[in-house]
Order: sequence, then structure tokens, then C-alpha cells
Amino acid sequence: MTREWIGLLASYLYAGGLLTFAEVLHRRFLVPTDITRKIVHVAAGMWIFAVLWFFHSWQMGVIPFASFIGLNYFFYRVRFFKGIDSQDASLGTVYFAFSITILSLALWRPQGPLDHGPAVVAGVMAMTWGDALAALIGKHYGAHRYTINGSTRSYEGSAVMFVVTALVIALTLTYLPGSSLSPYAELNTAATIAVASLAGAAVGTIVEALSPHGTDNLSVPICVALVTLIAG
Repeated sequence: MTREWIGLLASYLYAGGLLTFAEVLHRRFLVPTDITRKIVHVAAGMWIFAVLWFFHSWQMGVIPFASFIGLNYFFYRVRFFKGIDSQDASLGTVYFAFSITILSLALWRPQGPLDHGPAVVAGVMAMTWGDALAALIGKHYGAHRYTINGSTRSYEGSAVMFVVTALVIALTLTYLPGSSLSPYAELNTAATIAVASLAGAAVGTIVEALSPHGTDNLSVPICVALVTLIAG
């Protein structure tokens, strides 16, 4: 129990330090908001591994991400952190925290008897790395653009989304099940990893392309996690 309370404290200290770091980069060093926002996005998503390490019960483990649903909405409304909430910012940070919370409540069982935590992590990593790199590459190098549901993306960015998502799913399903972070998850064969990675990447890329501004933070993690769960 002590370790879990330390995990709670560490989660809030980490989040506070991360937001402060992004704000300093933006205000003092004039780093563009799209860069600082992605830094926070990636670093926040990667914290899920710390959550797996700190928490041995899902009831305690969902608290950090669940609490940030409300906190992120408050920050969005007051535009307190200019490094992540510019005037044209969406509710993406709220959706991301919500999707992680829902997936953890439904699938993460660190005490067994069967833990589907790797599927949760696969969905989170698809959004953390796939979407972040797709957005950055697409914005700066995307020459062939398309618009769906009012959001403009590029084919180059979507290609990055597919490749990176497939890679992070494969790494997650290879190394997380059976490890100290997810000891009750079933091990995967090379075939199931390949199928889950390609299927998850395809679905994630399509869903990301179809999702209106900001809502991909909700749709991508959930859809990728479910596809990974079914295919794996």
C-alpha cells in the first residue's frame, strides 16, 4: 500500500513538473506550442509504465489518469498552461486521460487471474508515439494532404502513423506480457504479435484519419486496444 501512495504522489509531481517544463520551454525559449504539446503528450503517455510498476491494484492505479480528466478540462477552460493549451487547442488532453481510464477500468487486472494490461498499453502507445510523430512529420513534411470531417492530414503523416503504431504494438506484446509489469498477461506467439500489430496499426491509422479534431485521443487508444485484444 505504501508503494501505491508513493505512486500517487509521484504521478502528480511528475505531471506538475512536466507541465512546468513545457511552460518554460514555451514562454522562455519560445518553443512553439505544437512542439511543447507533443512533448507533454508523449511524456504523459509513457507514464503508464510507471503506473504499472507502482500500482498492484487497478482500483488505485486508475486514480492518476482519472483525476486528470477533470484537471485537464479545468486547464483547458482557463488556458492556464499556454504551452499545451493554445487558443485553437482541442479537448485532446481530456479525451486521452478519459480513454486510458476507461481501458484500465475494463481490461487492466494486475493481480490476475488474467491481465489484459498489454492491450491497454498498446492502445496508449499507439496514441503516444504513432499520433505524435504522425502529426509532427505530417505538419512539417506532409506534401500530399487530405481533409476528412473538417480535419486536414497528410498521407505522409498517415504512413508514419501506421508504421510507428505497428512497431509499438509489436514491442508491447513482445516484452510486456509475463514481465514484472504484467505477470498475469498471456504470452503471445510471433504470429499473433504480427497479426495484432498490423491489424491494430491499420485500424488506428483509419480511425485517426476519420476522427474530428482532438477526438482521436479518445478513439485511437480504445480501438487499437480492442483490436489488439481480439487479434492477440
